[in-house]
Amino acid sequence: MELCYGILSTSSIAPRFIAAVRACGKGRIVAVSSRTLEKAQEKAAEWDIPTAYGSHPELLQDKTVNIVYISNVNTGHYPWAKAALLAGKHVICEKPCTTTQAQTEELYALAKRQGLFFMEAQKMLFLPAVLEVRERLGDLGRITMMELSHSFPAAYNGWMFDKEAGGGPLLSSGIYAVQLISWLFGRITDIRGTASKLDSGVEWQYILTGETETGVLFSAKNSTRAVLDNTCRIFGENGFIELPNYWKARKAIFYIDGKTEVLEYPCEHELVYEAAHIADCLEKGLKNSPVITEALSLEGIRAIEKVKASW
Repeated sequence: MELCYGILSTSSIAPRFIAAVRACGKGRIVAVSSRTLEKAQEKAAEWDIPTAYGSHPELLQDKTVNIVYISNVNTGHYPWAKAALLAGKHVICEKPCTTTQAQTEELYALAKRQGLFFMEAQKMLFLPAVLEVRERLGDLGRITMMELSHSFPAAYNGWMFDKEAGGGPLLSSGIYAVQLISWLFGRITDIRGTASKLDSGVEWQYILTGETETGVLFSAKNSTRAVLDNTCRIFGENGFIELPNYWKARKAIFYIDGKTEVLEYPCEHELVYEAAHIADCLEKGLKNSPVITEALSLEGIRAIEKVKASW
């Protein structure tokens, strides 16, 4: 089937996904929607999309659209993914899939009943650098520790500190850390965290610590003010592996047995591997991704919910 994407939201990540779909050559971008027709038309012209809608329900009624990419604010993921599935559209929902485990479970169950493809968009796990690291974990011998750091200025997204929008770096960026941890080392059996918060109760930085079922201890920190080193390191008996900018990694560095090996994977559009995977899944008639599984989506949001509850 030809994938005809409708882009639900004119968010800052939407043009990157659009460019990735076009770069992989599998699918067309046929429509975009926003909360106002003026904004939708502006972005349709900028992104070379033929049809613009001034409301999301109009996009979902478009019979040309057979797959919807959802990238609005975090609390908007669940209601619009649900609406898209009920409208008979396949759905790609930006991470975090939803803001609660119960919502995520409901969407996967609904997609199954509808016979539709549903996937949380988690570009990181399709990147060649990340895949290479997973393939070569054995070089480290017994792995005992992992540390991740991520910092970014949040001013470009006005909703980032809006509680009603699901703001805060834990949901928006912490999902990268907890899903990478569980994808590499299994279920997270213990997780806790400390955060610096605004008066609204929304965190602006945090530190997480915990352990996986395989006995790997981890720490993950994120700040929207401090400048961190933006990397992931995995430590074992024989050395360590480093993934600079792990959530969009183009490089993996192996420090094994006193030797250093640097592997680079230049790429203009890091979402291109994810876009190609989506097309491959649908060509095979799959309803879920074998990489971004329901179990992985649930593991990620479950860990985040546990931390939030402790706060």
